[in-house]
Amino acid sequence: MEKILDIIEAIAHEKNISEFSATEAFKDAAIMTAKRLTTRESSFEVIIDDDTRTYTIQRVITVVKDDDDRLEEESDSYMALSEALDYDSGIEIGDQIRSEMVLEDYGRTAAANLYRELEYHIQRHIEQDLFEKYKSKVGTVIIGTVNRVDDDENTYVEIGELKGIMSQRNRIKGEKFKVGDTLKALLRFVSIDPQYGMFLELTRTSPKFLEKLIEKEVPEIQDGAVDIISSSRIPGARAKIALKTDQLNVDPIGAAVGQRGVRINAVSAELNDENIDCIEYSPIPEMYITRALSPAIVKNVTIENRDTSEQKAIVGITVDQKAKAIGKSGINIRLASMLTGYQIELKEVEGITDRSASTTDTENQEKSMDTTALENLFS
Repeated sequence: MEKILDIIEAIAHEKNISEFSATEAFKDAAIMTAKRLTTRESSFEVIIDDDTRTYTIQRVITVVKDDDDRLEEESDSYMALSEALDYDSGIEIGDQIRSEMVLEDYGRTAAANLYRELEYHIQRHIEQDLFEKYKSKVGTVIIGTVNRVDDDENTYVEIGELKGIMSQRNRIKGEKFKVGDTLKALLRFVSIDPQYGMFLELTRTSPKFLEKLIEKEVPEIQDGAVDIISSSRIPGARAKIALKTDQLNVDPIGAAVGQRGVRINAVSAELNDENIDCIEYSPIPEMYITRALSPAIVKNVTIENRDTSEQKAIVGITVDQKAKAIGKSGINIRLASMLTGYQIELKEVEGITDRSASTTDTENQEKSMDTTALENLFS
């Protein structure tokens, strides 16, 4: 008998899978071969001896009560206690009767069956290893090469041992890919489809993709000095991302933007020139909403339904700032609402906001908002 561990190691090396997976595949194949040569209801166990590097197949029969239903359904795997006592007077319920099965005794039939079963189970373990490998990468950025774009604008990407598919709805509006392009996208999930087999679903429209790109560009985010709290996107048009830090000497917005905007511009370029607004998160909802509606200058914010799931914010704003707050086609207010989790309703108030207000004036307004928010919070 050949040393089975040598064969398993060779299979693992050739198929690029772990020795554990190769061992399990062999055990599954040997058990199925034994069942084919006997009965499907029989129970077998494969034992591998690490010292001799050989294996044995043992047929296992479990002793049960005389009235156990399994005696009729799986008679080849179970034996009644009264019958077992004829073989061994000391046997008890739950004990197992084992006998060795030697595949070599069944000649070429056993060898052919074992070969077919081993091929099948090795392939299943290869797929399982791949599934687990890429399942652990869900939510991360994947890089691949485009090898086809079909008539429905689905983009097919080669990624290592598998293929990725990015549907049209997961592609940024206006993007076009051709065969040979290098594509960067977020792995949404790993799927097994009867038509495509195992494949990776990719997206470039998820807010998580924006967060991962910024994280890669900003060392302060990678080392935990700056945290991403939330993000919202209208893919290809505009996005907002909320950042915070607990370190007094770190400016979260400056870190994300980079010197002369080099960091944020690199992310924008990857997203088909998507305009990205970075705002500083505040635990005070009024302040957070005020910043989220930037570049509009807000007069006041009132929170309704504060302790419910349908939280609403009434935002007081002058007529000259209303268009900025809403944005083109409502994009600014939509993004602010998605970012903060509040339903935002604008309410016009009297007055005109000075369009030429300096940065200092804006900062003073934010400080005033902080004070007002705190008063509202504790009133």
